[in-house]
Amino acid sequence: MTLENSEGEFTARFAEYAAQGTLYPQREGSPLMEFAAGGRVLYLFDRNGPYAAKAGPAQVIVHGVLESGALVALPGNQEEKLVLLGVSALEGQGQVVTVSRQVCVVQARIPLVLAAFAPLPELQPGDWVSFRTTAPLHGFLLD
Repeated sequence: MTLENSEGEFTARFAEYAAQGTLYPQREGSPLMEFAAGGRVLYLFDRNGPYAAKAGPAQVIVHGVLESGALVALPGNQEEKLVLLGVSALEGQGQVVTVSRQVCVVQARIPLVLAAFAPLPELQPGDWVSFRTTAPLHGFLLD
């Protein structure tokens, strides 16, 4: 099962959920973009590159693959949290913006497009969830 058909299709589908932030210059030979947004510095696997990203202000779709069973509904209103795990994984909680069978957009300091290889739990926009992703996070740079 695939989570995307192409980089272009994924970017067009989720462009409205791009995070606003700052890209820093990529190190020579590194496939990771250094992206500062929401008070965090994320290392994202560059899905548009290599070296397509220019340093400076940017809009980037931050896409993570959920660990198995790691998207859990929370009761009531919560607080947005986003914690870096290692070099390129996340743990946090946030509010569901939109959800489909295998993809959930969550606002957790920044918008995150979170996907799973199995169906997600029953969720609706406005629900609060906790989550944990695997590494690496993927970054889709908007032009």
